[in-house]
Amino acid sequence: MPATGSAAATAASPSRSAEARRRRLVAAAFLLPALVLLGALVVHPIGYSVYRSFFDRSGDTFVGGGNYREILHDDTIRTALRNTALWVVLAPTTATALGLIFAVLTERVRWGTAFKLLVFMPMAISMLAAGIIFRLVYDHDPDRGVANAVWVGVHDTFAESSAFPKARPGRDSPLVPATGAAAGGFTTRDPVRAGAAVLLPLVGVAPEDLPEGTRTARAAPAEPGKVTGTAWQDFTRGGGRTNAVDPTESGFAGMRIEAVKDGKVVDSATTRADGTFTLSAKADGALLRLPASNFREPYAGVEWLGPTLVTPAVIGAYVWMWAGFAMVLIGAGLAAVPRELLEAARVDGANEWQVFRRVTVPLLAPVLAVVLVTLVINVMKIFDLVFVIAPGSVQDDANVLALQLYRTSFGTDADPGLGSAIAVLLLALVLPVMLYNIRRLRKEGSR
Repeated sequence: MPATGSAAATAASPSRSAEARRRRLVAAAFLLPALVLLGALVVHPIGYSVYRSFFDRSGDTFVGGGNYREILHDDTIRTALRNTALWVVLAPTTATALGLIFAVLTERVRWGTAFKLLVFMPMAISMLAAGIIFRLVYDHDPDRGVANAVWVGVHDTFAESSAFPKARPGRDSPLVPATGAAAGGFTTRDPVRAGAAVLLPLVGVAPEDLPEGTRTARAAPAEPGKVTGTAWQDFTRGGGRTNAVDPTESGFAGMRIEAVKDGKVVDSATTRADGTFTLSAKADGALLRLPASNFREPYAGVEWLGPTLVTPAVIGAYVWMWAGFAMVLIGAGLAAVPRELLEAARVDGANEWQVFRRVTVPLLAPVLAVVLVTLVINVMKIFDLVFVIAPGSVQDDANVLALQLYRTSFGTDADPGLGSAIAVLLLALVLPVMLYNIRRLRKEGSR
């Protein structure tokens, strides 16, 4: 009997080996197309890029590490490296933090689903379309750019801009430019006297730019013991008298007039709709001054796409797109958090902030790590948003590695060798993050 059992085991062993080989061959047959595509589309381009990075622009001369040394010495590429580092620090953390806040808060409101839908909708827009949208949002003209329209509106609520930024004295005017601390305004050449009317003619304001409610200018009558006068647009189409109020000319409504003696303002007034004003007897013997505030240029807002703010502005567009992605993933993780743990913390006396900081966030740590690492990998390859939003004049200031790779490899002065070196550098920077993600996923799977 023992001999019979041994013979059966010996016969079964080749059968099991053949079955295992057959299964491996079937698995290899299914994997082969994917492996061929992976080799053709990933492995071969990476290998060729590494090989090409050791040759010059033409590809005929071996330069060794010359292209990599060029990366360290080229100011444009170093700017791209700094901006990429800024992206890696700011964009993923901001998007993840907003996603966490949105996910937690939307759990407490009835319309949370609708809010999540609105926040997630930008993910349905391509990077190119989002770039075009935000190129318009950040337009410097407040009549076109939403960001500056809001910014200028808020600014003008607290500090209204002047209606007379281009106004200036005309020929033979009694006004002269102010000096010293009052520079930017105008003063009368001679002191004024009570009981006499003063004329303050100005030119340079287009009729359509005059304040609402402006009326035809009127020569102010003299009043005993007071200084009166008129500030107006001293211009008539087709001619007119200089330094005299003509019937068709408009008054400057709302202009501030100051009476100055020994450098101190002793009285002030604001012109009426017809440009007339009245000062008390304190103005007798004083110089009249039109302060610089009358001629302040209208506030034009912030130059979002200027050299200083272009990178934070583009990062803002990225966060707008990807905060919804972070919110959805974190919301899914939050749904799996045991509610009894949160309730137990509240029963123990923890307030909502303590529950969030000491219970919710630690429990969501694996999900937060997934979102953060995914976004880090994503922003290291960011290209389209920067390319579309940043104007050509500031693309060097907004430059990132992926954009520099494109400009170097396919620009007007293309250098495939240097471009390949930048591609290898970008791969070297992305690989550690990808390996960390793989290790973390394996660790999670083994629990």
